[in-house]
Amino acid sequence: MKPLASGLAGLARQSAVALGHFPTPVDELVRFRQSLGLSQRIFIKRDDAISFGFGGNKVRKLHYVIPDLKRQGVDTIVTCGGVQSNHARATAAAAAAHGLACHIIVNGTEPSHPTGNALLNRLLGATFEYVGGREGRVPGMEAAAARFRTEGRRPAIVPLGASTPIGALGFADAVSELVAQDAVPDVIVHACSSGGTSAGLVAGVAMHDLATRVIGISADDPAAAIEAQVRSIVQGMAPILDLDAETLDAAVWVEVDDGFVGAGYGEPTPASLEAQRVAARTEAIFVDQTYTAKALAGLIAYCRDGRIPQNAKVLFWHTGGQVALFA
Repeated sequence: MKPLASGLAGLARQSAVALGHFPTPVDELVRFRQSLGLSQRIFIKRDDAISFGFGGNKVRKLHYVIPDLKRQGVDTIVTCGGVQSNHARATAAAAAAHGLACHIIVNGTEPSHPTGNALLNRLLGATFEYVGGREGRVPGMEAAAARFRTEGRRPAIVPLGASTPIGALGFADAVSELVAQDAVPDVIVHACSSGGTSAGLVAGVAMHDLATRVIGISADDPAAAIEAQVRSIVQGMAPILDLDAETLDAAVWVEVDDGFVGAGYGEPTPASLEAQRVAARTEAIFVDQTYTAKALAGLIAYCRDGRIPQNAKVLFWHTGGQVALFA
């Protein structure tokens, strides 16, 4: 049976495109920690600072998704998301930069005056269909793709968050980036929803044989549902990396906490508002109330109550989303 480390060679064999400049910085949040009286050392991985298309974690996934689509001869990406979807914006940006059309199935109401990501998507040349609730997204994508085929186009569906085994390779590679920066922490805390970021991180940690604990803070869905999705993606990554799926699955530890969602997706909580305020006023770092403020609130709570031990080295993986502040 191949050792998990051999998966790193499999990762290196995959085609990727450079969307932005890497590595992203790792900074220590000294004033943030001191203002909260935390004993742990707090660091941040600045994927909010990715230089392509307003950045964020989806860009790393698209590094691998775009060349896979081009290899298949795809000319139109069909994807989905909410009105202010970071994924939709990053996908529209990647499509524009690589000469592909992008069609977005949007759950929500068409804005009369687009702002934030909705405005950026229009500037990037994406087209839209509005389907109301989330349940309309998958049927909407399938119907749009079928319609485009009848028109002679070559569409491909990129699911929510680009959270596929191919997309998750971007965060397995991100762990290699962290190792090269000599910045491996005891704990990584990040926002999660569709599971691709989590899957890539835990697979990368396993392949590098790190003792790092990876904690995903849910933005919406129940922890059990996200954990199941993460494991499904990890198992799908195995053949791409030329690894045994059962061996890789057994080596990863998936930990998701849905205790910071509050009233729902995108709804602020007292803890997320505190996290947002302290990050801005001590480090000039901006987090949004849909994803990253809640993840940072989770980090603070875990440090305060001992779920993350004193003196641990903790990395907050900033997955972007600051465009939401202008929505």
